Amino acid sequence: WLMLQQDKPDDFVVATGESYSVRDFLEKCFSYLDLSWQDYVSIDQRYYRPSEVDYLQGDASRARDKLGWCPQVNFDELVKMMVDHDLNLARQEKILQDAGHNNSIRGIAYG
Repeated sequence: WLMLQQDKPDDFVVATGESYSVRDFLEKCFSYLDLSWQDYVSIDQRYYRPSEVDYLQGDASRARDKLGWCPQVNFDELVKMMVDHDLNLARQEKILQDAGHNNSIRGIAYG
């Protein structure tokens, strides 16, 4: 909303200024559920990109300086929010499925 209130259009990066890997994300998500991600995820080396940038970090300094914006959710909180949301969605889908409904959501069939 703050971005849209500016007199002149500008580009803003919304980021924490911290960097996390996909592995970090997996570890946090599965740890939150008391599970080991290695039991559920397999890594196929064929899909590694040799020219991929190893380290990416968003710079939100323009948003901070011009908009007074700063992140209000840290990485751990974001992981918890995302996992909780998906668990809630899975519970709702299970209720529908158990009631005999076709669980077709957003063009994706479940069950």
